[in-house]
Amino acid sequence: MRMRTKSLLCLALCSGVVSAAAQTKTPEQLRLDRKAPIWLKAFNVTGAAIAYIEDGRIAWTAFYGDQVPGGPPANEKTLYSVASLTKPITAELILRLASQGRLSMDEPISNQWVDPDVKANPWNELLTARLCLSHQTGFPNWRYLTQDKLIFQWQPGTRTGYSGEGYDYVARFAEKKTGEPFLDLVQRYVFDPIGMKDTSYTPQPWWAGRQAKPVEAQPRTNWSAADLLRATVSDYAKFVISVMRDNGLEKGIADQRLTITRNLVTPEKEEVLCEAEHPEQCHVSEGFGLGWYVVNLNGEIIADHTGADSDVKTFVFFIPRQRRGAVIFTDGPDVGHEMIDKVLGVLYPDPVYAATVW
Repeated sequence: MRMRTKSLLCLALCSGVVSAAAQTKTPEQLRLDRKAPIWLKAFNVTGAAIAYIEDGRIAWTAFYGDQVPGGPPANEKTLYSVASLTKPITAELILRLASQGRLSMDEPISNQWVDPDVKANPWNELLTARLCLSHQTGFPNWRYLTQDKLIFQWQPGTRTGYSGEGYDYVARFAEKKTGEPFLDLVQRYVFDPIGMKDTSYTPQPWWAGRQAKPVEAQPRTNWSAADLLRATVSDYAKFVISVMRDNGLEKGIADQRLTITRNLVTPEKEEVLCEAEHPEQCHVSEGFGLGWYVVNLNGEIIADHTGADSDVKTFVFFIPRQRRGAVIFTDGPDVGHEMIDKVLGVLYPDPVYAATVW
């Protein structure tokens, strides 16, 4: 194998016909190069961007299709709306503020902030940053689902229920507690330390000509702590690497981040998940940590998060012990999750883990 590699290298240097990039591509990259154009057409996807993390660094990036229908081609400068992948970045801010002692994960948010919609409900006094980041607030995903009024659907801390409202709530708490604007806090505690120069919660002049989602239903200037952040795939990969390294976090808080708060796998679900393996040797638990969805598959911790709006689907996963992971962004007129499923099947082909992705 080494002799063959040396021969190819000599051929490339002597003839100039074979590029170094082509030689160094992994089997996974080569498979994606072959299959991704087919998947784009099959699943009505405009473009896709992938960043693969290996040994705690960005090993490679790949871009397929167009930035928007008709071009330009998707590229390293393309800004994707990451949808709910906004939430892990917001969570990271809260965890870093807690590590600096600027707020507590378990102090009552009501001491600093109460949304007028729930002021009359004493359950507002139960809300904490921990419950917001682990989707245990009892809020709906968005208040427009409950006639534009924020309500408690159950007592906070008693059930798990995915909620973007909970993330906006904890962001308002951070502003009140610190006396600083949310966007300033994120810039100082997350973006600047990590070197994320191509990421923003709100429209910026440098968005021009770079967006994979150029038009929203309504013009927007306000931030959301849960949705619509824009980033390049490399910038988001930098963020994931920082998370894997526990940068900026006190150890106790870092350990809590990937601890499952409530196991959502029943014995019946575990049996179904493990059908692809020997059931007696397969054990799965999963649920929300703080900012991330956490899967414990036979003792291996995998953290991930999905993002989904009608015209974008995004996904990130990482395996802390292995220091590997991937960021996958896709966009299209009405894009589904099929493209991401196919890419994940190439990068981490574990059928049990794939069955946990939602």
